[in-house]
Amino acid sequence: MTWLVALRAIVQREALRFLHQRERFLAALVRPLVWLLVFAAGFRAALGLSIIPPYQTYITYETYIVPGLCGMILLFNGMQSSLSLVYDREMGSMRLLLTAPLPRWWLLFSKLLAATAISILQVYTFLLISGLYGIDHPPWGYVLVLPALLVAGLMLGSLGLALSSFVQQLENFAGVMNFVIFPMFFLSSALYPLWKMAESSPLLRDICAVNPFTHAVELIRFALHGQLNLPALGWTLLATAAFTALALWGYDPARGMSRPKG
Repeated sequence: MTWLVALRAIVQREALRFLHQRERFLAALVRPLVWLLVFAAGFRAALGLSIIPPYQTYITYETYIVPGLCGMILLFNGMQSSLSLVYDREMGSMRLLLTAPLPRWWLLFSKLLAATAISILQVYTFLLISGLYGIDHPPWGYVLVLPALLVAGLMLGSLGLALSSFVQQLENFAGVMNFVIFPMFFLSSALYPLWKMAESSPLLRDICAVNPFTHAVELIRFALHGQLNLPALGWTLLATAAFTALALWGYDPARGMSRPKG
C-alpha cells in the first residue's frame, strides 16, 4: 500500500504540473502538426513510397509519418519530463523524493510512468486531430497501439532520466537535449523509410537501423495496423533496460552524481 500511495502521489503531482502548464500541451502538438500539415505537403511530391510492411497498398506521405510524429511527441515529452527532474534537484524537492523510505528504483519508475501516461494522452490527441485531417487507421489499431506507446514512452523517458542523472545544471541539460533529440529523430525511420536512406548512403541507413528510436517508431507503426513487430519490440525493451540501468546507476547516492549542490 505504501508503494501505491507513493505512485499515486507522484502521478498526481505530474498531472497537476501538466494542468498548470497548458502551453506545454500545446507545444507538444504544434511540432508534429507543423510537420504533418506543412512539411509533409512539400515532401509528398519529392518522396515516393513503395508498398512496405505493414501497409498493404500505396500510402500518402502523411500516413507514413504519423507514427514517427507520435514518436516525436514521446521523445520530446520524455526529455521535457527529465528537464523537470533537473529543476526539482536544483530546488531541493528531488532530495526529499529520493529520501523517502521506498526503493529508489520504484520512485524513479513512478516518475517515469507518470510522464509516460501524460505523453500517451498527448499522442492520442494528435491521432484524433490527424484523423480529422483525413488520416485514418484501422479502428482496432487505436487500441492495439496503446501497449506500443507505453513501451516506447518508457524507453524514451528512461533515456531522459539517464541523461538527467549526469547533468547538474538546468542550462546544461537544455543543451544536451538538442544533441540527443534531433539526431535521434532525423537519423531514424520517422520521416523516411530505411530503404530510402540506403539509396543515398548505406552507412547512414545502418546508423538509422541501430537507432533505438527507429525501433520505437516501427513498433508504433505496426501496432497502428494491428501487427506486432517482434524485432522492434525486442530492441525497444532492450534499450529500455539499458537506459533504466544507466539511470539507476547515475542516481545512486554513493556515486554523488545526482546529489544537489549546496
